Amino acid sequence: MFDWDDLRVFLAVARARKVAPAARALGIDATTIARRLARLEKALDAELFEMGAGERSLTVRGQELLGHAEAAESAALAAVEEMRGQERKLAGQVRLSVAEGFGTWVLAPGMGDFNRRHPGIRLDLITASGFLNPSKREADMAVMLARPQRGRLMVQRLGDYRLHLYAAPDYLARAGRPDTPAALRGHTLIGYVPEFIFSPELDYLDEVEAGLEAHLRSTSIIMQQRMIAEGAGIGVLPDFIGRRDAGLVPLMADRVEIIRSFWLVMHGDLRKLARIAAVADWLQERIQTLKPIDGTAPAR
Repeated sequence: MFDWDDLRVFLAVARARKVAPAARALGIDATTIARRLARLEKALDAELFEMGAGERSLTVRGQELLGHAEAAESAALAAVEEMRGQERKLAGQVRLSVAEGFGTWVLAPGMGDFNRRHPGIRLDLITASGFLNPSKREADMAVMLARPQRGRLMVQRLGDYRLHLYAAPDYLARAGRPDTPAALRGHTLIGYVPEFIFSPELDYLDEVEAGLEAHLRSTSIIMQQRMIAEGAGIGVLPDFIGRRDAGLVPLMADRVEIIRSFWLVMHGDLRKLARIAAVADWLQERIQTLKPIDGTAPAR
């Protein structure tokens, strides 16, 4: 007999790619997971996973089942929300994957307001290196730096943001103030670790001046901001970070300006869920904080 609940187990393992994290997510033991996967494969007369490098990857038949299982999951979620009634729709968990800087400076200041407006929604902000993939249901939603090119996704451009060079006054007093991008070659530059740049949109320095390399590097934009603020060197920061620190000086703003975009991405099957729509509306509100604080361009 086919057990519908075994699809839930299949989805958890397909997304986690390992039994142990799937077991934790479902609240059942790994032995039960393995037994139910075996039962599902027997019921379907199909091998769904293959092992490799310590992970379970989907076979061709597993990939075919994944689409059907996700459709069944989405239909079940929609049915539950409809049957519960409108007053209970704004409840449940939403997992949102965001870049660290966006989460820290744009979303965190508005989290209290979101919770007061939607106390029934448990909002998880995930700021791990790299974005979780909504198409694989690693996250319900993601705010990404580039538009995804594949997957059953709904993609919406949230808005643009600008980046400029910043330095601390004591660094400029000690090392001098560069007046051209080429002059940056004589300065200590702060930036990302090239091998760990999870999105090409974060590779700023070569866009400022071809061949520039950072001398002090970090995978964390928070750490980069602190190094710049403490006078360690010059670095590129989003204006929603750099302009909120009155101690930082923008450099060559009339000559060096980088523009990037934020993209809201979610799995197409989730777009009609009320709690997802509530988070999307809140993100639209928070993106307005990216506009210049006083309506003027950064000082030059």
